[in-house]
Amino acid sequence: MDDLQYGTRNKRGDWAPNQPVETAPLFTLPPRFLAILKWLPHYFFPWNAIFAASTVAYWAWVIPPVETMQTLGIGWAAWLYAMNAVCVLLFYGAFELHLYVLKRQENRFKYNGKFPADQKNKAFWFESQNLDNILRTFLSGVTIWTAIEVAMLWAYANGYAPWLSFAENPWTLALVALVVPIIHEFHFFCIHRLIHTPFLYKWVHSVHHNSVNPSPWSSLSMHPVEHLLYLGTAFYHLILPSNPVLMLYQLHYAGFGAIPGHVGFDKVEVGEETLVDSHAYAHYLHHKYFEVNYGDALIPLDKWFGTWHDGSAEGEARMQARYRRRKEKLAARKARAEVQGAAE
Repeated sequence: MDDLQYGTRNKRGDWAPNQPVETAPLFTLPPRFLAILKWLPHYFFPWNAIFAASTVAYWAWVIPPVETMQTLGIGWAAWLYAMNAVCVLLFYGAFELHLYVLKRQENRFKYNGKFPADQKNKAFWFESQNLDNILRTFLSGVTIWTAIEVAMLWAYANGYAPWLSFAENPWTLALVALVVPIIHEFHFFCIHRLIHTPFLYKWVHSVHHNSVNPSPWSSLSMHPVEHLLYLGTAFYHLILPSNPVLMLYQLHYAGFGAIPGHVGFDKVEVGEETLVDSHAYAHYLHHKYFEVNYGDALIPLDKWFGTWHDGSAEGEARMQARYRRRKEKLAARKARAEVQGAAE
């Protein structure tokens, strides 16, 4: 498949889409109803449908009986860890195998033309991005994911979280299900801005940003503090009129949903004719430039706060202008401090 029909490749082999990234039409004024209708299928398929299906499968075949979850126990916690680890291995590993090991589409649609496994880097454990990312995913990521999952299921089983039944509250729970991605987006933007403050960036978030050229295993490669903040999106269901199935959906949206943003390819080739959009470009630009696109464009929070980069020349110019203004402010502040120091 010819990726140059959809984008351009520079001399370094890096690919970029022809069209700039657009935010979802949900929060535009006046409302654009036709645009929303055209966009809705992309809201559900394929990613949200996959995460919802995985949630239903978990509830049917993985989650223990309520009576078991009323008491915290190492047995059912270990069972959930094992199942989470297996599912992460299969889901993340499928993308890694297809795109990075077998390289079935070579570097077609790949933002960064290089493959992480081809380069050693002392920023990573054993100087290997892949090995570092995999170890952090399973040692910390899946562990904290499971701990939150166990805590929330225990809370539901003991009546500490509002458990609405689907039979009696179908419309309320349908609404909560629809806004799960919006809750995730809001939460992700807030904690993302928080961990970009200098202290937390240095000691926490820099671990994730070591993967400047992200790949599937970069998705949950984080510091444990960031894992707790990121996967803590499930805690909203302690106060929402919700259900443990929707809480699991929230967790799966965060845990499995990290993959599309870090897959490193704009489109995944499925067979010879089908392309699946990853919608990863906005987040790839965040990994590339660090201080843009703190959200994922479902809510235009970056536009509202002036940190939006859509991949266009105009977006680049806005980013550089913001950097210049900040540099000028810092220089003026330093000059004032020097004047005050000399006066004293």
